[in-house]
Amino acid sequence: MTAVITGIGVVAPNGFGTDEYWRATLEGRGGIGRITRFDPERYPARLAGEVRGFEPRRHLPSRLLPQTDHMTRLALVAADLALADAGLDPAALPAYSAGVVTASASGGFEFGQRELSKLWSLGGEHVSAYQSFAWFYAVNTGQISIRHGLRGPSGVLVTEQAGGLDALAQARRHIRKGIPVVLSGGVDSALCPWGWIAQVANGRVATGEDPATAYRPFHRDAAGYVPGEGGAILVVEDPAAAAARGAVPVAVVAGYAATFDPPQGADRPGTLRRAIDVALADAGTDAADIDVVFADAAGVPALDRAEADALTAVFGARGVPVTAPKTMTGRLASGGAALDVATAALALRDGVVPPTVNVGTPGGGLNPDLDLVTEARPARLRAALVLARGYGGFNAAVVLHRPTAAHRPVSQRQGAAA
Repeated sequence: MTAVITGIGVVAPNGFGTDEYWRATLEGRGGIGRITRFDPERYPARLAGEVRGFEPRRHLPSRLLPQTDHMTRLALVAADLALADAGLDPAALPAYSAGVVTASASGGFEFGQRELSKLWSLGGEHVSAYQSFAWFYAVNTGQISIRHGLRGPSGVLVTEQAGGLDALAQARRHIRKGIPVVLSGGVDSALCPWGWIAQVANGRVATGEDPATAYRPFHRDAAGYVPGEGGAILVVEDPAAAAARGAVPVAVVAGYAATFDPPQGADRPGTLRRAIDVALADAGTDAADIDVVFADAAGVPALDRAEADALTAVFGARGVPVTAPKTMTGRLASGGAALDVATAALALRDGVVPPTVNVGTPGGGLNPDLDLVTEARPARLRAALVLARGYGGFNAAVVLHRPTAAHRPVSQRQGAAA
């Protein structure tokens, strides 16, 4: 059994809300800039993709603000947007029929930093009781579940950048077991001094000062990636249940696979290729049927080379269009792959491949083995492959299909038959 995506909620550095994000992405407008959430001057890296202008009081009840980290507030709003996009009222669902599965890479870092500062400077009596859960990896799942009364099977995946795909796969497993609806995806943020130190310590974060050149995956001058915040929450449904309530799917979650790199093996293409092969087999899709690949695009030369080698091994040299819209947002940890899934679903819906920005033009330093899309490209898209690699050796691949007539609402299918 497959699962379908019926709702998308996006909070991204280059667009708040799905429509704004998609419009900016197709136009090649980025959201990377100098960090404003704290003073980055004394740190080696100073650029990030921030969700600027977000005012939580405009979107959330005041009672939630003292108990939530910035990351969780973004996730709650993304979930609201996804449910609205799907036309789904959680209150109308039977009890225990809907769950929540999200991914997280850091938990509520900013909340934790603030409360630890109080502990050190003022004493334990000044630490918020909400610290007991506001920092936790599963907090987004819990808060979304509580806010909407979603009491079905739920959980959290912690596999860094790969987490958004792993969470989607877990949602599909629940649907195969009979749960009609699962909210899934990932939203992350750790743009505070404590979180920033943890990120730059991996040695892969770009230290350039120019947003137009700092993050350039598959480029001869690639020198790391730019972190960011945000992501996407998706409404994932059983196809029959979605059709019965009149929902129009935007994409079908057709295939998935995950592999793990051995120690010091992230720069080898074998395990990533195996994830691609198994995901294609799970989807019943030949490599020749994939119309676009949304690349992981690490921005680290050895890792980019390994990904290019894996893609070339599966699809042949320049055998499929490859894109990495995350060059406009930065890598969003667990939110990054979820946002790529949302972007791929929109690409399938509208028949256009979004661009990879800041990498020049073909022949200008791009990896010659890849057909890297640098300007929005109209195309007939039926299937997309989304790749993600998490720090520590995690690889994941998801195959999305464009919905067919069989996925349309019952009333539309009956009308077409008549």
